[in-house]
Formats: sequence, structure tokens, C-alpha cells
Amino acid sequence: MEWMAWTLPTAIFFIVIGLILVGMTVWQMVTPGVKRRGFLPISTTRGDRLFITLLAAGYGHLMLLGLTVWPLWIATLASVVAFVIIMKWG
Repeated sequence: MEWMAWTLPTAIFFIVIGLILVGMTVWQMVTPGVKRRGFLPISTTRGDRLFITLLAAGYGHLMLLGLTVWPLWIATLASVVAFVIIMKWG
């Protein structure tokens, strides 16, 4: 039986996702969010935008790595920028 190889970048990735989820939960309990409409074609809450953003950033990152010759750090930076844009104005 083989186990997953936990490297430092993998651990950091999952820790950051966990911290984002905990932070969003605390934020929702302190100041409940309301649905709003940004540039996304649907009304969304903060949690909806987080879910959409995580999927979009993940698939976008893989697409950039697979279809371009960009280095990993540029694809990662582009995903982080997309994350911020969708969370703020989506």
C-alpha cells in the first residue's frame, strides 16, 4: 500500500485552504453576509464566491500549466490574482 507523499508545498496548500475556510466561517458568524450581484451572472454570498473561486483558480492553474510554457510561479500568481478579483468583485 502506497501513501501520499506529503511535501512541504502540499502541506502548506492544504493548511492555507483550511485557514481560509476557518476564517470565512468566523467572518460569517461575526457579520453575516448577504447575497449580492457582481460581474458573475448570479447572485452570490461570500461562501458561494469562495467555492467558485477555488474551482476557477484550481482549473485555471492546471490549464495555464498544461497549455502554456509559463513557469509554475507565474501560473500560481495568475490564480491568486483571479482568486482576489472574484472574491472582491464577483
